[in-house]
Amino acid sequence: MQKVKNLSIFIACILICLVSSLLFVGCGQNNENDIRLNEVTRSIFYAPLYAAYNLGYFEDEGLNVSIETSSGSDASMTALISGSADIVLVGPEQVVYADGKQNQPIIFGQLTQKDGSFFVSRDDLSDFSLNSLKGKTIIGGRAGGFPAMTLQYIIEKAGLTIGTDLTKGEVNLRTDVSFAMIGSEFISSHCEFCTLFEPTATMMEKDGNGYVLDAVGDYSGYLPYTCFAATQNYLTNNSEQAEKFLTAVYNGYKYISTQSSTKAAEALLPSFSGMTIEELEIAVEQYLSIDAWCSNFSLTKTSFDTMLDVINSTQGEVLGVKYSPSYDKIVNNTIAEKIALK
Repeated sequence: MQKVKNLSIFIACILICLVSSLLFVGCGQNNENDIRLNEVTRSIFYAPLYAAYNLGYFEDEGLNVSIETSSGSDASMTALISGSADIVLVGPEQVVYADGKQNQPIIFGQLTQKDGSFFVSRDDLSDFSLNSLKGKTIIGGRAGGFPAMTLQYIIEKAGLTIGTDLTKGEVNLRTDVSFAMIGSEFISSHCEFCTLFEPTATMMEKDGNGYVLDAVGDYSGYLPYTCFAATQNYLTNNSEQAEKFLTAVYNGYKYISTQSSTKAAEALLPSFSGMTIEELEIAVEQYLSIDAWCSNFSLTKTSFDTMLDVINSTQGEVLGVKYSPSYDKIVNNTIAEKIALK
């Protein structure tokens, strides 16, 4: 009798172990509708994304999207290539730098079409122009990042010289500060200018640490500034999910661009708990006024070539490298073109 009892306990233990193993394996499997998004930073510049997330547009498409924030485009691209992210929102220069990788990153949607940063000054300059930078120091972000390259591009296009001899009117463009640390470095340093994205720029002025001036995008014009990218393998195996993802973001754009700034701000608030509705309204209005967001997520060949011009005339010259990736190789507008027809 005791042997039978012991055998029953033994069998029960085996069954429990088998069930537990199956449950463990099931939990470890990734659902194809789960999307891990890695964004370069948290900014109202990406408002359509947050509107889609907070208004439930991803769920409407049957997706479960999680968002992780990095501290720069290079970190986001590392997450994509390492497999810890399915989709990234990054500066397109990172896809250019990754050209030739074994699992090629592909741009499949463009979110922003202008530089989203604003000039911030220690003084309230009502007559600001690029000539105001002569003989001054400006913090432009990390070397090799698109914000710093775009800033250098427009400064040099304006006929100004970048250098450290301020007595000769040269512009000291600092590119030794990480993207996330620009604001704090501006406050603690003696630099006269910096460039900041929203909501940081607005909060800087609110705290009495600077004055928000013109948008950098007013000088740079249209550029493919931030894009959604995924590996070729992901787009091949999950094209339906990628299309649903981009559809939800597009619906977020339509909401932001057609609703009142108050309603738009309310939709964004869960992603910016440290800000007020009024501050979010100002930021949304600023980005709408400079036409920062794409109404069509396709990245055109013209914009692509302009981006390469910015990269090669700044970063390329420093490294002695000419970047010339094939447009058709690292850009795939198939999904974006479908969404434009909806």
